[in-house]
Amino acid sequence: MTQVIDFIHDTRFEDLPTEMIHEAVRCLTDTLGVSVGGAQTDMSRIIRSHAVRQFGGTGSHIWWDGRTASPAGAALANGMTIDALDAHDGYKPAKGHVGCGVIPGLIAVMEAEGRNDANELLTSLIIGYEIGSRAGVALHDSVSDYHTSGAWIALAVAALGARQLGLTKAETREAVGIAEYHGPRSQMMRVIDAPTMVKDGSGWGAMAGVSAAYLAQDGFTGAPAITMEAPDLAHFWDDLGQNWLVAQQYIKLYPVCRWAQPPVEAVLALMKKHQFRADDVAEITIETFHEGKRLNTIPNNTEEAQYSLPYAVAVALVRGTIGVDEVTQNGLSDQKIRAITKSIIITETDEFNAVFPAHRIARAILKLKDGRVLVSAPTEAKGDPEVKISDAVLWSKFYDLTVPVIGQDKATSLDKAIQALPDGNNVNRLFSLLAD
Repeated sequence: MTQVIDFIHDTRFEDLPTEMIHEAVRCLTDTLGVSVGGAQTDMSRIIRSHAVRQFGGTGSHIWWDGRTASPAGAALANGMTIDALDAHDGYKPAKGHVGCGVIPGLIAVMEAEGRNDANELLTSLIIGYEIGSRAGVALHDSVSDYHTSGAWIALAVAALGARQLGLTKAETREAVGIAEYHGPRSQMMRVIDAPTMVKDGSGWGAMAGVSAAYLAQDGFTGAPAITMEAPDLAHFWDDLGQNWLVAQQYIKLYPVCRWAQPPVEAVLALMKKHQFRADDVAEITIETFHEGKRLNTIPNNTEEAQYSLPYAVAVALVRGTIGVDEVTQNGLSDQKIRAITKSIIITETDEFNAVFPAHRIARAILKLKDGRVLVSAPTEAKGDPEVKISDAVLWSKFYDLTVPVIGQDKATSLDKAIQALPDGNNVNRLFSLLAD
């Protein structure tokens, strides 16, 4: 535990490899871009107003809204706004997402405490990814149920809150213990089977983490954090500062659950190779892993659409891609997409189950009306850390999400404000843009 707390408090910008700083910029750009798209959803509108009413204050801004709330309230609203559009980065071994809670939690506390050092923002962001990624794997290894990202994001956010508040190392131990105890041990497969706005628990975890840091500052106790302190979990923490997990996050190309993206890529690859259209398809079978098979909702709203494998495949067949329009009313009202969604058969295989979560694999089998049967190769989603998407692709995604909502000029200003951070420019311009 001493090693972890030392890493939280003693890591400095100068200690970080240049390539990890660039990875932090990539993650920040991607996550803030997703927040712009997410702010257009009903889920975001509801939680933003809730934060203002129930977590009122002037300390931190609610992004893309103009209103303020307490740091805990802003972390809640902004984390859930990111989570409202399932297009944010993730860490495969943890079966979840770090940035969607760490970034809003960190910014909420920095803003409230008047911290405007750009290098500190990037350093803390990297620390958050390192703590969150390991806490997620440690939690999954030590408990029987599969909990949402919020359960372990809470520890990472508490750690960053402790750093920003200048807590002692003893107080930091209490903060992460409070966060682990109060973090939302929400059941991920429950929302997979019945998708609603609770989603991945990210905002709730960010809120719990921010609260934990402030509670520890006031003398509240909560140690130990089992996921950090249990001897049989120590191996997850031994390589802090050596094996940089911020570089091992995946980037999503589509705003749907990562588990639904391998069959999407499989179908798109078949379409590109064999030059057929959706109207040419008679039957569709998708082979995948167990968790992916459970994404079997026929959607009636955006939350269900983002957790529906057959819907994602149907959209890819009809429209050739999946964007924000496709997981909102524009796509949901498309009767051709809906008909294909209802016809898709999903099965699981021992082969694909055996390699999950390190690999999320699917195979598409399509029978065409002319009698041909097309079978894809075993396919994984694009954007995995083993085969990173280029900066050009990531920034194209950023502009695709932001320009339709905030316009080209503001999107460009946001991009420039993020990219200027490694040069030591302060965060004032970035925070001002988020607050507008």
